[in-house]
Amino acid sequence: MTTPSEPASSAVSGILDILREAVEGGHPGQGTAFLDGTKADGSGNHGLLATLDALSAEQASREVLGSTVAAHAAHTAYHLEVIVRWERDGDRGPFDWAGSFEPAQVDADGWAATRERLRAAYGALTTFARTWEDRPVDGDVAGGLTGAVAHVAYHLGAIRQLTKGVR
Repeated sequence: MTTPSEPASSAVSGILDILREAVEGGHPGQGTAFLDGTKADGSGNHGLLATLDALSAEQASREVLGSTVAAHAAHTAYHLEVIVRWERDGDRGPFDWAGSFEPAQVDADGWAATRERLRAAYGALTTFARTWEDRPVDGDVAGGLTGAVAHVAYHLGAIRQLTKGVR
């Protein structure tokens, strides 16, 4: 997240700052846009990746209110992959949104693979988005990126609620 003395260099940079906070969490000792903040020692509120890394495969697979953390993580990765396919590649689907919540149950290797898939999808999206930092932002790209922020933030909240039932 940029500080008030360091404004984002572009609209895309600003959107990526908020997406980074949702996925990676806040920088220790710095303010955050919507998370509760990370203390100077690194403890405190974390983004999606740290939230998922704190769970075992068994916890991620435990059903709470009809869903699992693993399902939400798989779906979030899929959504980020679709944004890149849509924006960069022009792929307009069809997309298997119902199937994107699979696997809902994972073993240790499957849980590691799901989290790695999410990291890779986030990396691909940010790499693509950075190609837009120095040019006028197309409305479709801006919509896709802001949609990614909203979608990741939604699933981060849902996952945090589910974790209350699996710990």
